[in-house]
Amino acid sequence: MGISPKDFENLQSRLTGRRTSAKSSAADPVMPVTVRRILGIDPSLRGTGLGVISFEGLQPAVVHQETIRCPASWLRTRCLGQIASMVRKVVQTHQPEVCVVEGLFFAQNLKTALTMGEARGAAIAAVAEADIPIYEMAPRKVKLAIVGFGAAQKLAVAKMVQRLLALESLPDPDAADALALGLAFAHEARRVTGSSRRRL
Repeated sequence: MGISPKDFENLQSRLTGRRTSAKSSAADPVMPVTVRRILGIDPSLRGTGLGVISFEGLQPAVVHQETIRCPASWLRTRCLGQIASMVRKVVQTHQPEVCVVEGLFFAQNLKTALTMGEARGAAIAAVAEADIPIYEMAPRKVKLAIVGFGAAQKLAVAKMVQRLLALESLPDPDAADALALGLAFAHEARRVTGSSRRRL
């Protein structure tokens, strides 16, 4: 279930804010993407999504995807250790050149916000050990870029990621969010101005 070159070009135009045309002019606010391998992280204490995308070919390809599962019976500290350990392993194995993590979102429950922040911190620390540049993108911006709707549900994001990356099966929702982060970051990297990503 792939995506045609025209469909992929339309996605690129939506992400960069440009209309597609047969020929790009020198005035277009576009720069080539020099990063060839991106790690996306969707942090959560019980289910952290990881996705590594390669941009070495004509179309992006999935190098690795997984969801780090931590059972409810595990203490929070054990979960944080597991997240850091698994992220560290993915970084060492797949050697991403850049990492993009989901930005913080508003949570009415303070305890939930703190727990999410701890999981995010464990993942970020593991990547930072390898001296890899880390950026964050707001969830709404990623959904808007991938699906075209900032309040899209996880299933909609997963289906679009499956289509864009020509995956045989629907990815796990958390892993799909991580892959979506990588896709959105890669195409926004073409923009000179108006970027919604922020380096940590």
